[in-house]
Formats: sequence, structure tokens, C-alpha cells
Amino acid sequence: MFKLIYYLKCILSSPHLICYKLLSNKVKDDICSDVDEMNRRCNLHEGLLYYLVHHPAYRNLFYYRMGPSRKRLLLSLLLPPYKSFEIPDRIKEFGKAAFVLNHPYSTIINARKIGDHFTVCQLTTIGNKQHGQNHLIPEIGDNVSLGANVNIIGDVKIGSNVIVGAGSVVVHDVPDNCVVAGNPARIIRRL
Repeated sequence: MFKLIYYLKCILSSPHLICYKLLSNKVKDDICSDVDEMNRRCNLHEGLLYYLVHHPAYRNLFYYRMGPSRKRLLLSLLLPPYKSFEIPDRIKEFGKAAFVLNHPYSTIINARKIGDHFTVCQLTTIGNKQHGQNHLIPEIGDNVSLGANVNIIGDVKIGSNVIVGAGSVVVHDVPDNCVVAGNPARIIRRL
């Protein structure tokens, strides 16, 4: 029975691969970077099909990369996205090799910009302080890693090469090359 379900998922993911071939070179490069980073972090040597079939949360990132379209809507009916993980289309810049999939259970990402090599764990919220203030959202640099249950809210800038400890609440700007933790988050170590 398990093999039957696996083969069915493989068949349902075939249109995804066809749509992938039709995407622009920049989008294909971003998707390839995501797959390479997933392989590196998971110590695997798999392709796009593997992640579409076995990692429902990866589908969210794949659909985000495709951009809003009818194709995306149809594909999401075949292989639904992970329901408790959201990447809104209003994020204008999402860096390459964005590994946002460390158990992204109940994770919401609403940022102005997210840099390359971004890691986030479960129960994390990135967004605005007050309802309706979608212009006052965070900006995140390159090589940023967020622990579980992190909240980054408001018009804050997280620098590059930053680690945010689990359970932290970030409401002020964070400079480059540091580790922050606490509520409110403060620098506990320079890298």
C-alpha cells in the first residue's frame, strides 16, 4: 500500500517538473540552489522530484518561487502545500539556497527581504507588530539561522551571519556577526 501511495505521488508531481522546465532561468537557478542546500543539510543526493514528493513543506517554497499564477493553483491541487507553513507572495526578495524547512510547523514568514542561506525552525513568526501595517515588516540578511519559537516583529533589520536563539523575541535591529537571545533579544556573543 505504501508503494502505491508513493507511485501515485510521483505521478502527481510530474506536472510540477513540466512547469519547472517552463520557468525562467533565474527561477530555475533559485530552485536548484534550494535543492542543493536541502541535499547539503540533509546529507542526501536527491533531486526536485524527491523533495516535492517527500517534503510537503518544500512545496510551499517551490510554489512561492513559481510566483502567483494559475499553474501554481492547479499544481497545488495535485500536491497540496504544507498547511501550517506560509510564505506570502508579497515578499519581494527571497535569497538563494533558502533552507526554510527545519520542521516549519506553524511558521509564518512575512518579511520585506530575506537573504541567502536562511534557516528557520518551527513555531516562528516573522511579521508586523500591528494588524494592517504590512509596510513595517522585518528585513533579514544572509546566513541567518532562527531557532524554534522565534518572533521577529516590526520594522527591524537582522544583519548577516546572525544566529537567533530559540524562544527569542526580536523587536530591535540586530547587527552583523552575532548571536542574540532572550525576550527582548540582546547580543550574547559576537561571531
